[in-house]
Amino acid sequence: MRFNTKLLHQNYGPDEKTGASLTPIYQSTSFSHSAEEMENIFKGSEYGFTYTRINNPTIEAFERRIASLENGIGAVACSSGMAAITLAILNILKTGDEILSSSGIFGGTYELFKDFENFGITVKFAKDNSIDAFKESITNNTKLIYIETIGNPKLDVPDIKSLSVLAHENKIPLIVDNTVTTPYLIRPIEMGADIVIHSTSKFINGHGNSIGGIIVDSGKFNWDFNKYSMLKKFEKYGQFAYLAKLRKGLFRNIGACMSPFNAYLNNLGLETLGIRMERLCQNAYELAVFLKEFDKVLSVNYPGLKESPFHDIAKRQFGDKFGAILTIRVGSKEKAYKMINSLKYATNITNIGDTRTLIIHPSSTILAESSDEEKKFMGVFDDLIRICVGLEDIEDLKEDFKQAIDRL
Repeated sequence: MRFNTKLLHQNYGPDEKTGASLTPIYQSTSFSHSAEEMENIFKGSEYGFTYTRINNPTIEAFERRIASLENGIGAVACSSGMAAITLAILNILKTGDEILSSSGIFGGTYELFKDFENFGITVKFAKDNSIDAFKESITNNTKLIYIETIGNPKLDVPDIKSLSVLAHENKIPLIVDNTVTTPYLIRPIEMGADIVIHSTSKFINGHGNSIGGIIVDSGKFNWDFNKYSMLKKFEKYGQFAYLAKLRKGLFRNIGACMSPFNAYLNNLGLETLGIRMERLCQNAYELAVFLKEFDKVLSVNYPGLKESPFHDIAKRQFGDKFGAILTIRVGSKEKAYKMINSLKYATNITNIGDTRTLIIHPSSTILAESSDEEKKFMGVFDDLIRICVGLEDIEDLKEDFKQAIDRL
């Protein structure tokens, strides 16, 4: 079964009770059972729905479809991408543990990692994406490696397969944020990743109408229950130990669950993921090539360009598609603002992955609280503009960007 057919048919069918062609919105807090059934569900000897904070039929339908696309054994949908990152990591870490992360990660994730320090969890950042940079940063306290398939907004591309080998040599899991590329471009589990995360608010949903996140477990990591003692209680679940701990512990207790309505909207958006990503990647490439023609655009950063230092690894991992995000530099913050305000079809907004082209000045928004040194480390400068290309006709986008550049 190929990708777009999978989107529409795998782990999905008409509602068994009503024949509804779309999974209904089960907008209910709770689900009724006999006393005996309720006991068995809570013990885990019988399957069923009890409380939407724990599970819900609409949400489960979305989880099953994403797990299938990523070739995982199961998934847990969360209230946001940041909730998914938080829960995926805290599910296995405790005070004294370390995270080893790539440097080009999303600004919100970077700030979250600083918050982890308040709980005694430290984060080290590899100086670059080379395997040696990661290798030299691993210590006895390192409990996971965290990367993004394409850094946002640095647009650096790590070697997932090589990093998975390094992680497993050190008996630690590799967690990969696949938000920017989606399973249409890459399925990190097939390259050795152990846990995959998405902010479903972005390309999965695709229409900017609902916040969400999801955690997918490969089921392949061989957990050392002494090293990861929080999972010890769930050892009996075998390859499902990580998901069992998440569902029956941290996820349930923190309560960062996706709403049934948002799950419904995500299910709708998911069905067009393949055709959207195809067009978005093509538009982004054509716009990146076009913007290189202007002297007032000092640089264009896009992994699909041959001059990108990450072009070869991106091509090897993603084929001939390189995502929908590119960045440009225009010389000053003032010029960046002027260009953003001059565009007609690019909306100045913090999201990515919409049907429409979105644009933002990262230094003054997403990374406003970061120091100049931190911004530089993450590839952000005062004159840098991030563009997430949409589904508009490319000639209209080219004309719009040309008139904005001419005003600089």
